Amino acid sequence: MKVNGHGRAKILTIEEIQILFSDGLKLERDRVMFGVMLFTACRINEACTLRTTDVYDRRGRVMEEIIFRKQNTKGKLATRTIPVFEDLRVLLTNYGIDRASRYLFPGRLEGHIQPDSASRIFRKACISVGIVGASTHSFRRTALTQMSNGGIPLRVIQEVSGHRNLGQLQKYLEVQPDQVRGAIASLSMLSPGSGDGGDKCHEILIDKKRRNLDLDTHPEVSLSIPDVIDD
Repeated sequence: MKVNGHGRAKILTIEEIQILFSDGLKLERDRVMFGVMLFTACRINEACTLRTTDVYDRRGRVMEEIIFRKQNTKGKLATRTIPVFEDLRVLLTNYGIDRASRYLFPGRLEGHIQPDSASRIFRKACISVGIVGASTHSFRRTALTQMSNGGIPLRVIQEVSGHRNLGQLQKYLEVQPDQVRGAIASLSMLSPGSGDGGDKCHEILIDKKRRNLDLDTHPEVSLSIPDVIDD
């Protein structure tokens, strides 16, 4: 959890997301901006610098994919295109922005809203609804962790996140205590006294003992009879 600018940004719960968008964020622009961050797992600078032509076609309709331009991504490695999730499509369709505007999220005076300004807006919203330990990066971490928990392969998630390698991506993903408990609980199948696995082990041991007795009773039996291998 992030405290005074230190630590990792909090993973948001569904309840926290709902209260942020219903009570914390007051302006439509801010709800759409942070909605973009939540439903595309983009960074704050990538959201702030979006142009209207990265989102809407010439007729003003929401495109199938949002374009995050190479020059606005971290490291300026490559342009990414992210499919528009239905909930995000609704936000963008209802967004009352002038489609002729250069930037999707205009600043107060000119140009686009600055990342620092967006961060202040988010902090105020969190304070107003009592959320502690979150930052704008929480949307990105929350989205990527949700994908991971949903069983999406890391290589696919990497395409969404834009990370250079899987090692960087894995630092974003949070493991929940119940997941750890579930992992340990899965070891129950290894118990020698439970389930089919235990019965099978018991059968092998009985068979081994029987064959050893046969060797003692009938020494003429070839010693090349295969035994249970303990690898």
